[in-house]
Amino acid sequence: MGRLSRAELQEHNRARVLEAARNEFAEQGFPGAKVDAIAERAGLTRGAVYSNFPGKRALYFAVLADLAEHVPEPPHPAPGRTRPEALGALARAWVAGLPLTGTGTGTGDRHESPRLGRHLMPEILSEERIRRPFAQLMKLDAVLLGLALEGLRRPDAPPGRLVRVAEAVLTTLHGASQMADAAPGFIEPFNIVSACERLADLALDDTWPPPHLPYIPQARPADEPWSPPPAMDAVRGGPARLADDGVVVILGLHRLEAAEEAVRAAPPGATVTAVLVTGEPAELTPLARWAVAGLCGCLRQAFPPSAWPRLQVVHDVSGVLAEAAGVPAVSDGTEAAVRVAGGRIVARADGRGACHAAAAAEGATTRAGGARPGGSRRTRRDGSRRS
Repeated sequence: MGRLSRAELQEHNRARVLEAARNEFAEQGFPGAKVDAIAERAGLTRGAVYSNFPGKRALYFAVLADLAEHVPEPPHPAPGRTRPEALGALARAWVAGLPLTGTGTGTGDRHESPRLGRHLMPEILSEERIRRPFAQLMKLDAVLLGLALEGLRRPDAPPGRLVRVAEAVLTTLHGASQMADAAPGFIEPFNIVSACERLADLALDDTWPPPHLPYIPQARPADEPWSPPPAMDAVRGGPARLADDGVVVILGLHRLEAAEEAVRAAPPGATVTAVLVTGEPAELTPLARWAVAGLCGCLRQAFPPSAWPRLQVVHDVSGVLAEAAGVPAVSDGTEAAVRVAGGRIVARADGRGACHAAAAAEGATTRAGGARPGGSRRTRRDGSRRS
């Protein structure tokens, strides 16, 4: 075997650090784990660990993200044909990874030890800069699950948004995760599954309002090449279809809920891709990977492919995809969007409301033969401006 290149060596060392950290966190828990011990387990120096990860928490998030992305899925999943069946299957996949007793582990790889994920929530709660992205990640998860539930609507059923039902389901499942850690033996998996099945028919008067903005920015006509680099869709676990006609939105981790604006405004058949960016990729990108993978791994088992949400999610760690879309500088507050047609960018928008503007611009292009502004000032139903 020849010598490894610099990039190959770095990737090899990163894998060694992750494996060592996985074992250290499983045995010692997050508070008791030591970076020096992780370095010793990996056969590397302390400096080599820090060259790959800026701190222990970033490494902890990366370990949990790696586990969530590699939970084995059953070779022949049995997705639900109705909303109750799908939510029951989702709950079964979720609780399969929980540590349900004080001495054992879950049946999945998400928690190899009851101690491995126990300190995730305290770390999220410890700082506002972690809590705020986490809240938006939960909103994104609710949108993904809500769209999947809407995909199982009967043809004769009235239209309706189901994101609030998804929020109730996720509250139940995350609550079960917390109780499994805090009170081993308390969780009865059958009850969690049964509760989620019954939430499918919960009536929450869920409607989709116009974007809550004082105005919608205009989508500017454009004629630019679109050559995105290859990327993975975290929702489907495969290559993202970035060349398709549709909308690509660049969202910082403080603006993730805006992805729904693009989905609701885009015409049928358009591909909508949310590209997740952050000003702190070393620590916050693993948290985003964990949040999306934890839900979508279960969603793929529980819902038929025909109901999978019409939203791709891409983690843009280095910002190369954002740069390809003409957004070279990103932060957690970024919101920008481009409309893609025929392999070219035909419209773009920036700032709050950009997702709606770029998505709506497609319909205008189809009707008028040219890129029209993606939106106009929105008012409340009572005529007052939205704030």
